[in-house]
Amino acid sequence: MSTENPHPVHIIDALFTTIESRKGGNPETSYTAGLFDRGREQIARKFGEEAVETMLAAVKNDSNEIASESADVLFHLLVLWADAGLTPADIWARLEARRTTSGIEEKRSRRP
Repeated sequence: MSTENPHPVHIIDALFTTIESRKGGNPETSYTAGLFDRGREQIARKFGEEAVETMLAAVKNDSNEIASESADVLFHLLVLWADAGLTPADIWARLEARRTTSGIEEKRSRRP
């Protein structure tokens, strides 16, 4: 696999816009509209299924399958965000806030 990224970072934003445009669409003709139609629980289940398939590809050490399944994970995560009323910008802001904080400190800050 190449380490060079031929795709601009905004590919996630462009895909998210397409996903959002499928809300309220015809589930007979759009897979994404069908996901929205089935509801958040089914969207979350599909996201989880794709995450498990990615993990299995990793255990098999199959880079091509990891890449393919990772794309599926990201797609279904974006559908979940859209269903929850979140945008990529919401997530980028959370990531930016954590960028200068150690992972251990960040985890500790979440404890009650």
